[in-house]
Amino acid sequence: MSRTYRDEAVVLRTHDLGEADRILTLLTREHGQVRAVAKGVRRTSSRFGARLEPFGVVDVQIHLGRSLDIVTQVDTLAPHGRELMADYSLFTTATAIVETAARLTEEEDSSQQYLLLTGALAALARRRHAPTLVLDSYILRALAVAGWAPSFSECALCGNGGPLRAFSAPMGGAVCGDCRPPGSAAPTPETFELLGALLAGDWALADTSHERSRKESSGLVAVFLQWHLERQLRSLRHVDRDFAYDVARPAPPGTYVPTGAAAAHSAQAREIVA
Repeated sequence: MSRTYRDEAVVLRTHDLGEADRILTLLTREHGQVRAVAKGVRRTSSRFGARLEPFGVVDVQIHLGRSLDIVTQVDTLAPHGRELMADYSLFTTATAIVETAARLTEEEDSSQQYLLLTGALAALARRRHAPTLVLDSYILRALAVAGWAPSFSECALCGNGGPLRAFSAPMGGAVCGDCRPPGSAAPTPETFELLGALLAGDWALADTSHERSRKESSGLVAVFLQWHLERQLRSLRHVDRDFAYDVARPAPPGTYVPTGAAAAHSAQAREIVA
């Protein structure tokens, strides 16, 4: 049996090790979450140190080790880190996205989670939608893939189609007046509409939503995520939620445009968030 394998991966986190090495936490397409050592990447002479920055999508060759695997070769597929680290709003949003991915894939291998993550990072880097919408859509869809799909079009308890009066994370989403538990939130119908659009990937509706609905939906998404993870995301509180973000703002000069194999990967990723 070969002790070496290749896979696509997103760099979730990095930690320095010793004077020149770095420990990587990767979400791979076929092997789930992997921790591996990239030796010598902090040296200026490293062949692939710059390719292993957070948020980057890479094709990586890994050798199975005793305690940690070892990265032996890296090719860049999409260097999203360049664009995401240059904009504070994009950076904080991307950090929350990769932390969510790390939590949801700690014990589960899912190529769908990988594709959702690469799609969200591509949408952020190319400024296809407002960052807060990309984040909330990613969280809802990643939770759905993990088995915690919320209900926004009918009562999560009785299945009644409406009118929906409240939102309850423990109950599984929207609830009608008869099933509404004490203390539950009472979002506007427009907010339920936006939440449903974010879950379904209806960007025509989401992109034209009002600021009030975006603020309200973001709060509900954060509560729903915390309930199922049974903990808060540390990065979520630092997200720069600029609800008036101009989604039509062009990417700055020098923005990475994929070609060849990287372009094919980018196109596949965009299908997830389109």
